[in-house]
Amino acid sequence: MIMVGHGIVIDDAEIEEAFVRASGPGGQNVNKVSTAVQLRFDVRRSPNLPEAVRARLERLAGQRLTQDGVLIIGAQRFRSLERNRDDARERLFDLIRRAAIPPTPRRPTRPTLGSKKRRLEGKAKRATVKGMRRNPPTD
Repeated sequence: MIMVGHGIVIDDAEIEEAFVRASGPGGQNVNKVSTAVQLRFDVRRSPNLPEAVRARLERLAGQRLTQDGVLIIGAQRFRSLERNRDDARERLFDLIRRAAIPPTPRRPTRPTLGSKKRRLEGKAKRATVKGMRRNPPTD
């Protein structure tokens, strides 16, 4: 069990990791060693996520979420497999922590008196400019 934060605990068995070869520079190491990590976490089937957190996590995941609700995080920043693994896990936990924070409700605001006056003055000025473009009245 991994303590993520905000009272959320994730079972280690829920996280699947696949190790693949990383792309990019790295010399022979890149061609021989599978150091990149592809982490998979099934958001929809996780029994440890509250429903509200699950919904926010799906929204935060964006393109990283598959049709089946599996969150895929790829990590290949480092040359070491262990550092990439830790990086992928930390990014997953960070996403879950961000999803666990409930959104703050919007407080409706009213326009200030000065902004109302400026708006009306701008409208009046524009109306006079457009009024000047009209043809003069014929007698």
